[in-house]
Amino acid sequence: MAPREIRSPWRRESGKAVLSHGARQIALTALRLWRKEKRFADSIISGLSAKAALTPSDRAFALELFYGVLRNLTLLDFWVSCLRASRVESDLRDILRLGLYQLFLLKTAQHAAVHETVELAPKSQRTIINAMLRAATRQRSDLLARAWAQPLFVRTSHPQFLVERWLQHFGLEQAEKLCEWNNLPAPVYARVNLLRIDRTEFLRRYPESRPLPDNPNFVEIDSFPSDALERGHCYIQDPSTAIACQLLDPKPGERILDACAAPGGKTGYIAQLMENAGTIVACDRDPERLQILKENMARLGVGNVRILRHDWTHGHVPSEIASVALFDRILIDAPCTNTGVMRRRVDLRWRLRRIDFVRMQQRQIEIVRRLIPLLKLNGVLVYSTCSLEPEENEEVVRRILAETPALRLQAQKHSLPFRDGFDGAFTARLTRSA
Repeated sequence: MAPREIRSPWRRESGKAVLSHGARQIALTALRLWRKEKRFADSIISGLSAKAALTPSDRAFALELFYGVLRNLTLLDFWVSCLRASRVESDLRDILRLGLYQLFLLKTAQHAAVHETVELAPKSQRTIINAMLRAATRQRSDLLARAWAQPLFVRTSHPQFLVERWLQHFGLEQAEKLCEWNNLPAPVYARVNLLRIDRTEFLRRYPESRPLPDNPNFVEIDSFPSDALERGHCYIQDPSTAIACQLLDPKPGERILDACAAPGGKTGYIAQLMENAGTIVACDRDPERLQILKENMARLGVGNVRILRHDWTHGHVPSEIASVALFDRILIDAPCTNTGVMRRRVDLRWRLRRIDFVRMQQRQIEIVRRLIPLLKLNGVLVYSTCSLEPEENEEVVRRILAETPALRLQAQKHSLPFRDGFDGAFTARLTRSA
């Protein structure tokens, strides 16, 4: 008997390897890589999608499955435990997660969800997967009711310690809204880049864009035409990011330091507010992100920026900065835990640890301390994060003010998703009086 052919999941197309499986297989492969390798979800799925022979609709379906399972991990595992009391092996659990997500949350047709999910499994596991998924369809009403009776962290799939923090900070109603918000797909917003095009012309060229009533610099759109981005007519950016730039209030001709600038969304908006006149020094510590910053500034037509690599938590101030005049305004868009943008970073919740809030606060304070001497008398320093946590926001400002009598707090703003409808953000405007 001839040996059985071992089929590879890859095939060749135009000289490169491409996955020959469908969207469900891509999603399953991504889940297993995420679980085993602890890499960022976006990086995993984008890498697999780039190599896969998928139609646009299948690619979108793979993304929906992968991100949907990650958003609902605890809830899906609760249902698995309801269906089988004994331990479920990890690879089998991933397949069940995909099947239950399709049946209960994506509302895929029952036959397709069960049949296609069973086909993902090795033959030795197909009987048990088929039995569990069919049991789930029969027990649907009971399983949904049991899930609704679970604590908030289970039914919305967030780490328990994080939900407990939010319950303490915001109360039950707002914490529940926040958790539900994090599980929704994020809409796409963009800032109209007035250095390249005016608002009227932008709306004429891209009639599918919807201007925001309270912020005419921003539009919402389901999918941006590639030429709008390539021509620098707009920049993908949540409206909450505008708060820091607006409180900074840069003027044409001034010297501005954007201390943690990459990938450049706020830098570009600052240049627009300055009408490309004056100087922006934009720093970041990561060379790859700095390259993205350079490319973004070129595409947006920003002509008044100097880009430097520097880590404010290490070493002395670069000579290019130390040897020149002090800055009129400094923006510190500090590294943070990103809890205000959790719906855009799907696996972030599973990476956070309790210690991260204190660890990040120490880093944030260190950065602010190093930058205060670079601010001129009567200058403005804006501190911002995309975190919702007091340790990274009010407590950082309070500690800096306590140890720096020359600074005064002028304004402080929050963007709260459950209240404002945009990403979470915190911004404080300080001035130097001596």
